[in-house]
Amino acid sequence: MSGDETRDGVTLTNLDQPLFDGAGATKRDLVDYLDAVRTRILPALRGRALSVLRVRPGQQPFMQKNLPTYAPSWIRTVSVWAEASRRQVSYALCDDRRTLLWFANQRAVEYHPALGPAGGDATHLVLDLDPPEGGAFDLAVRAALLVRRALADAGLAGAVKTSGAKGAHVFVPVEAGVPVEDLAAATRALGARAARLDPGLATTAFIREDRQGKVFIDSTRAGGATVVAAYSPRVQPGVPVSFPVAWDDLGAVSPGDFTVHTVPALLDGRDPWAELMPPPQRLPADLVEEGHTIPVARVQAMHAGKRRARARRGE
Repeated sequence: MSGDETRDGVTLTNLDQPLFDGAGATKRDLVDYLDAVRTRILPALRGRALSVLRVRPGQQPFMQKNLPTYAPSWIRTVSVWAEASRRQVSYALCDDRRTLLWFANQRAVEYHPALGPAGGDATHLVLDLDPPEGGAFDLAVRAALLVRRALADAGLAGAVKTSGAKGAHVFVPVEAGVPVEDLAAATRALGARAARLDPGLATTAFIREDRQGKVFIDSTRAGGATVVAAYSPRVQPGVPVSFPVAWDDLGAVSPGDFTVHTVPALLDGRDPWAELMPPPQRLPADLVEEGHTIPVARVQAMHAGKRRARARRGE
């Protein structure tokens, strides 16, 4: 039995098929999970350009930005200029239950919204803590606590969630109207300050070979960047979920504690991401000023790559 059904006017097909190899879950499990957490995940998606990671049977996962032409006409979209590909991209706006269900039926497992609403300012400063290859989650926890200290030293506060993979994300809500250049600068400064607290543990080195087995504090999530939403599943064995955790509990959890099978019961009617998120804050001027003195990581990495290429050629 394929287990087809209809919810909120959306036809759902092949629900009893495995979601992907190693998922330990069916497509129905994905649909049921997203439907169960819709009142929590939709606030993070609503009004924001959305990229999704989809999985089709027999294919590798792929990131979808452009909404397919066969999508229903009732899905709202926003057109955004993509500098990297030099073209307009028609992003979906996942504003309601039926849009979320439609994406679930398309086997969209991961949900990566923009950091700000379409046509508006970013609402959060984000730092992504990425342990080295083979590194345990506790390394990300230790790095996240460095970020918390750096935030406190700057008079700021943030909320933390598991990435759903092996890392963690720290979100800092900011007041409206912060220029994107200043937000990016403040993010760089916070990353640098956190890394300085324990240079043996953490680094902001963008080039992987320069990290020397340390946790990467990724301070490049600004401008047009996206970050996987709280409560979004991940394309990982067991289908873990990016889940909010209280700071005091961070050291006592594992990413595998939070999956599409376990999270609905853990929520018990609550929305911990909303509960744990501080109110929007003003970025300190000295933080922004410091950040403007720090080179943009991607640009710095590009120049370093060119220098290394010239060295290999013996120029």
